[in-house]
Formats: sequence, structure tokens, C-alpha cells
Amino acid sequence: MRPIRLLGQFLVDLIIGDDPKIAVAVVVAVGLAALLLIAGGASASVVTVVGALLVVSAFSVSLFLDTR
Repeated sequence: MRPIRLLGQFLVDLIIGDDPKIAVAVVVAVGLAALLLIAGGASASVVTVVGALLVVSAFSVSLFLDTR
């Protein structure tokens, strides 16, 4: 049971790291991009660019909130 617990702790530390706001923002941005792709509203290349912009803007907002 201990190796499973250690793996879980490692994954939480890997994904969330020091700032859970960034992890949540990235998950939301990727989710929105996935919904856009599933809905068929845009091509895969457009969704890639939009998703990247969402991730960068989410990170920037999180950084701004932390330095305020």
C-alpha cells in the first residue's frame, strides 16, 4: 500500500507543484480547448493556437495575482 501512496504524493506534487492556481488554470484552459475541438467550432490547428493562448494568459493572470 505504501508504494501506491508514494506514487499518489508524487503525482500531486508533479501536477500541482507550488501553486495550485496555475494547475487549475491550465486544466480549465485545456478543457475549454477540448470542448471547442469536440464541438467542431474550429479546426485542430486553430484549437491548438487558441489553447496555447489560453494557457499563457491563464499563467499570466496567475502570476499577476501572486505579485500584486
